[in-house]
Amino acid sequence: MSDKQERRRKDEAVRATIMQKLIETGERERLKDLLRERLIQCGWRDELKEHCKEIIRGKGLEKISVDELVDEITPRGRATVPDDIKAELLQRIRKFLQST
Repeated sequence: MSDKQERRRKDEAVRATIMQKLIETGERERLKDLLRERLIQCGWRDELKEHCKEIIRGKGLEKISVDELVDEITPRGRATVPDDIKAELLQRIRKFLQST
């Protein structure tokens, strides 16, 4: 196994451990709630909803599935999450990890 593969394996193991701790303590749900609240407050959700409507109008309701719509909006959704919200979540995760 190469050094790069070994590093990737270790990173994945660390991520899995962190996720397990987040789930076990309920922190994952609290973070999801915080994210949802912040995205609504900043207008991100409304903007993405409007983008969905534009896609549906352009392609036709009968000609697009939910999965196709999700595939089309996901990159834009991820790319448009404000940096301050990402930073806040990252800070909360760091704080959680330091306290465990």
